[in-house]
Amino acid sequence: MKPRLVSGIQPTGKLHIGNYVGALKNFVALQDSGKYDCFFFIADLHSMTEEFDPKEKSKQIEDVAFSYLAAGLDPKKSTIFLQSDIPEHTELAWILNTITPFGELRRMTQFKDKSESRPENINVGLFAYPVLMAADIILYDAKAVPVGEDQLQHTELTRTLARKFNARFGKTFEEPRPLLADVPRLMSLDDPLKKMSKSRPGGCLFLDDSPEEIREKIKRAVTDSGKNIICDPVNKPAVSNLLLLYSSISGISIGDLEKRYEEKGYAEFKSDLAETVVAALLPFQKKKRALKKSAVIAALVAGGKRAEKIAKEKMKEIRRKTGVCQ
Repeated sequence: MKPRLVSGIQPTGKLHIGNYVGALKNFVALQDSGKYDCFFFIADLHSMTEEFDPKEKSKQIEDVAFSYLAAGLDPKKSTIFLQSDIPEHTELAWILNTITPFGELRRMTQFKDKSESRPENINVGLFAYPVLMAADIILYDAKAVPVGEDQLQHTELTRTLARKFNARFGKTFEEPRPLLADVPRLMSLDDPLKKMSKSRPGGCLFLDDSPEEIREKIKRAVTDSGKNIICDPVNKPAVSNLLLLYSSISGISIGDLEKRYEEKGYAEFKSDLAETVVAALLPFQKKKRALKKSAVIAALVAGGKRAEKIAKEKMKEIRRKTGVCQ
């Protein structure tokens, strides 16, 4: 029996190139490796910690579902589902809340960072986000969780909660191990000191951008003083970011790219980068446009049924061991 793997993406806006190279490409590679029983969900409950418009939220959820299939996730190979379709996620999260020390959540760096960036909306959901994430994972007895370095702290909390529950109520959960993904931290094209984000559309390459929009955004991307095309995040953050983007989308090492453009200027470098991005996204965009909504819904329904069956069986065990809700 293959070890189970669980991960998801929040529907909080249009997906961009960072989501593609950091998550979607990795998801497909893990699926196609044949090593794991893959569960990929749309984390719509997590996305509610940000202010949102209900009508827009529905469109965002649909867009992530289309993007999953367009990127290459296959309902015959992976279990693809919507988080909110499985109420056991939130039921288990509440149970885990009762064994989660307040201090453990207070020290989560992502909560601190997000609280500082949006002080007008520091809600309890944002604070308890890691507990729901833990429930998402251990509910399915996942042994592996693909994460970037910024999620390692949350994964360690997941392991801690699984261990605490097992010690108190008997062996119930796996202690999942992080499958550290080489997730590039792409920065905004118009400000290399800020992370690429939908809140800065001019510096963000969205997956649905037209070739003309991609070319124009990369052409306008800021560069650094001097003409050398080298990776030096401290002294040349803008060019270093473009090199990281180029390497991530093409698979060519940064060192080889530095050699390739050693005697060339920014204009040629950015032109080549733009064409590389356009070519890389073209198959994704074509497949996404060709997908029928009925096929996407069918994939979510089928995946939801499988996830639901596993989740319900697991919750029966949890209820029995805790002595409540039997």
